[in-house]
Amino acid sequence: MAKKNKFNYFDAFQQQLDVALEEASVLVEAIDTFKSAEDLPPLLKKAHEIEHRGDLINHEIRTYVSTDFITPIERGDILELAQRLDDVTDNIEGILQRFYMFDVHFMHERAMEFAVIIQKSLKELSKSMNSFREFKKLKKIRTMIEDVNELEEQADLLYQETIRDLYSAETEHAVRIEVWSRLFDRLEGAVDSCQAVADTMATIVLKNV
Repeated sequence: MAKKNKFNYFDAFQQQLDVALEEASVLVEAIDTFKSAEDLPPLLKKAHEIEHRGDLINHEIRTYVSTDFITPIERGDILELAQRLDDVTDNIEGILQRFYMFDVHFMHERAMEFAVIIQKSLKELSKSMNSFREFKKLKKIRTMIEDVNELEEQADLLYQETIRDLYSAETEHAVRIEVWSRLFDRLEGAVDSCQAVADTMATIVLKNV
């Protein structure tokens, strides 16, 4: 009888990161090519298909965690990291959906700055995955955490200045202030979710060295 192939959780985590990067690329495309909210449905469909693939990977991880006799790291840590990674993709899709639902009439120039920070954060996380698998290259993991934290700090400052500019320059447009305040909340939240992944990875590494 053939031996059952062992599920590779680290490959699955990498797949989740790849999905999140795809979703971030759709966000960048939506912002870069924006003309009207009415033109967004094809990109929303693409984003939802990517998000669905992410859900399937997350579900597969949960299925194997519940049935595998031995896992490479603690089950709770596997589930937490898988969910953190899934949250990033969900958050990015949520931004795209709100561009459409709020019927934005123009694309704010600061939106792309947030999208680029999200992309950079995910690329740093992806670069560190091989080190994460080995639980040996602590210096590389620490560097990744520092880089992601620095990007999150950039996003915090950008968020602070953007919201201030919004409320000081758009005083005659209450709806515009409300809509873009919510959108920038979401954009900044997506960066925070990347940092949450980095922090979770760091905690897991420290528990397993």
